[in-house]
Amino acid sequence: MTARAVTKSFERDRGGFAPPLRVLDLFSGIGGFSYGLERAGPFRTVAFCEQDAFCQAVLRKHWPDVPIYDDVRALNFGGEVDVITGGYPCQPFSVAGKQKGAADDRHLWPSMFEIIKHKRPRWVVAENVAGHIAMGLDEVLFDLEGEGYTARPIVIPACAVDAPHRRDRVWIVAHADRAGQCTGQRAGQNDRNEARHDAGRRGADVAHASGTRGAAGLPRQDEGQKGIAEKPDDRSHRRHGWSASDNWATEPSVGRVAHGVPNRVDRLKALGNAVVPQVVTQIGRAILAAEGA
Repeated sequence: MTARAVTKSFERDRGGFAPPLRVLDLFSGIGGFSYGLERAGPFRTVAFCEQDAFCQAVLRKHWPDVPIYDDVRALNFGGEVDVITGGYPCQPFSVAGKQKGAADDRHLWPSMFEIIKHKRPRWVVAENVAGHIAMGLDEVLFDLEGEGYTARPIVIPACAVDAPHRRDRVWIVAHADRAGQCTGQRAGQNDRNEARHDAGRRGADVAHASGTRGAAGLPRQDEGQKGIAEKPDDRSHRRHGWSASDNWATEPSVGRVAHGVPNRVDRLKALGNAVVPQVVTQIGRAILAAEGA
């Protein structure tokens, strides 16, 4: 079932109740944000912004009626939006790179922030690597708070939705009321510390890209850690229809190396850059609960 079919099915089940929240999906990749939100309920993507040709082809296949822009620095979408999402480039903050931060020409948070200031959505949902917490996160939070948003960062790993690997990511959820006024206290150092420590709470024995023990007590790869994802304490995703067997089942008769897969390199790159839609779905459900939908 396509993402748009999921949304239409939900609207039929709800009897068309409440208009969907309009989503402007920046740095869209293969549509993980939009698919995850549309699985959560009445969200409707009104525009994408993505420059990669392969990812654009994927977006056109699943959202054929949604326009795609290719430059976040010159986006001229004229419609109103309720939600802006974006996994802005991680290279300036990633431990796999040189960590130049704002000095990196791929530092595109300022461009995303300009769009947020112009469009004034009620909700902003952003995502980046965990290394962003130590470099650049304060800038993002201060920018959002300065525009009247209440912003909170939290680390949610893929194993929180039963994926068999950690994939720590920092998620920033920001909210403003219809007048653009701050709806809560400003985020402080405690919120940043909470995000720093949150990554080490779950998934001690799942696959993890880091081979060293960090401050949060993450296991070394040479300590013989084995097994699948630790079961998260919050089972709400199971109650709403997500389950590990549905989402993370292995493909039968597929060896360790796949031969003859069309666009294999492009697919691997796109998947590596993608957000985990199941995490986005949980965030979407929280947004709908806050909206009273």
